[in-house]
Amino acid sequence: MNPSTPQDAPSAVGATLAVPVWDWPVRVVHWAIAVLVVVLVATGLTDMIEWHMRAGQVLLMLVLFRVLWGFFGSRNARFGAFVTGPSRVLRYGRSLFGGKHEVHATHNLAGGWMVVLLLAALATQAVLGLFANDEAGSNGPLERYISDDLSNTLSGWHVKLWWLIVALAVIHVAAVVYHRVRFRDGLTRAMFTGRKDLPAGAADPQHAATPWLRVVVIAAVCFAAMWLVNR
Repeated sequence: MNPSTPQDAPSAVGATLAVPVWDWPVRVVHWAIAVLVVVLVATGLTDMIEWHMRAGQVLLMLVLFRVLWGFFGSRNARFGAFVTGPSRVLRYGRSLFGGKHEVHATHNLAGGWMVVLLLAALATQAVLGLFANDEAGSNGPLERYISDDLSNTLSGWHVKLWWLIVALAVIHVAAVVYHRVRFRDGLTRAMFTGRKDLPAGAADPQHAATPWLRVVVIAAVCFAAMWLVNR
């Protein structure tokens, strides 16, 4: 069963069941990234550069984990479960404002692409930070491998890209609020508990089971990557 397909997730009419849809790695990484984005904005605006750099590297490690988990994690966590082509996304968008609203076990079809955009933007931002400098002696761990001019250019983009990330985050939060108000979707609660109220048969609980060995292996890969960056 593909949890993204509308036939697997009919309209939210009648009795519903609290079904496991998100494994704990997805939930932990989601909220850790949310906290780190706030920390990074605060430390960036107050020139707490050392804390900013440390938080940025932790963010990059978490984003790398989520990307790898999107290919090798539980079935519901994989990008193939909620990322689809533009025609289906547009059809879902129309259902938000009229007609039969599609219910999806995990991310809806528009939310799936928002996840991709946010991860791509955060990864780009964190990688730029590895090569950036603050013109006051604090440099990213990879800054020494490029010229000063290129580092300055990348530092400028590092500052500008934050506003795109903030804009994406605002849109993401607004969409969650809209779904809560209009459709009574408990998206935020589901990202805490891992369970979502769905019509019977809309999701398979086994698709949210955590493959523990993969958690350990992918976490080890992410730690190793950050260790190599800081050698």
